[in-house]
Amino acid sequence: MSTRKPPAPAASVIPAQPGPQDAPDAVAATDAVAAAGATGATGSASTVVPGAGPAGRWSAAEGATVRLREAAVREQPDDPPRYAPEWLRLREPADAAARAHDLLDPLRIRLANLPRRAGGLVVHDVGCGTGSMGRWLAPLLDGAQHWVLHDRDPYLLHFAAVAAPRTAADGSRVTVETRRGDLARLTPDALTGAALVTASALLDVLTTEEVGNLAAACAAAGCPALLTLSVAGRVDLDPAHPLDAEITEAFNDHQRRTGMLGPDAVTAAAEAFAGHGATVRTHPSPWRLGPDEAELTAQWLRGWIGAAVEQRPDLRERAARYLDERLAACAAGQLRVVVHHTDLLALCRPTGGTS
Repeated sequence: MSTRKPPAPAASVIPAQPGPQDAPDAVAATDAVAAAGATGATGSASTVVPGAGPAGRWSAAEGATVRLREAAVREQPDDPPRYAPEWLRLREPADAAARAHDLLDPLRIRLANLPRRAGGLVVHDVGCGTGSMGRWLAPLLDGAQHWVLHDRDPYLLHFAAVAAPRTAADGSRVTVETRRGDLARLTPDALTGAALVTASALLDVLTTEEVGNLAAACAAAGCPALLTLSVAGRVDLDPAHPLDAEITEAFNDHQRRTGMLGPDAVTAAAEAFAGHGATVRTHPSPWRLGPDEAELTAQWLRGWIGAAVEQRPDLRERAARYLDERLAACAAGQLRVVVHHTDLLALCRPTGGTS
């Protein structure tokens, strides 16, 4: 990742970035989306699937499930996992409804006490995906803002830049730039002049070391961090089913494999930031999915159950019947799901770089 200081925001031009037609494997990815349909896929780790996260290494026996994430597969660190924009767009309204507004007032107070800069507040959105965090947060904050969007995937950076908001809550200008790089190696130098670091649905796919590095970088730069929608390891389904707890446990184990923190991420992050002297606040941010979110619920179910079966193959037959029952209830408008997440705000001590 580059460690240069953020350049002055451009007048009104989004920096040129690879579009879908320019990104690696984009044509093959588009073909895969068309061929896979909404219920499953087969392909390589570089293939986009219309499911709950990047494609994995599929076997025919996995049938109509899609896995939530494959971020732990790092045999080729320079080849980023490909998250399907279709999935990120599908979940964006639920994400926006879930994020904890109660954390915004203490954040606004901190930001209001920062000295004004010519280009406005500099916000680094790490692992930005298609930019949903910026679309949610920028219009809720006053004052000019310059967002630096970080992601390893140029395909997603294109979507984030094109769809970035242009005005703040008070009508001030919002500008953006994109940086492709490995967020796990984010350094204090990369955050020079930053007023805020944000991330969404990120902490749970990081390791303890990566979370520690993120906390250290924010603390050294003296900037707060708003880290939203980390999985909490709890799911409530109504009506209940005898297999709910077993699927949840297997999914949580899947999230923790290869060193990822999964549902332990918020606790680890809170400890890491507090260890650097930051004031840490957390707040629940659950998805509440009902009949109006049936499409999202169905895709989430496939990914959630698919990850559980991958972790515990002995569940396959029972899980297949469970999935069929849950999808039928979802289609009939009879299923409600609460997927628990947690938002975290870390108010790091200001340093010479931000005060």
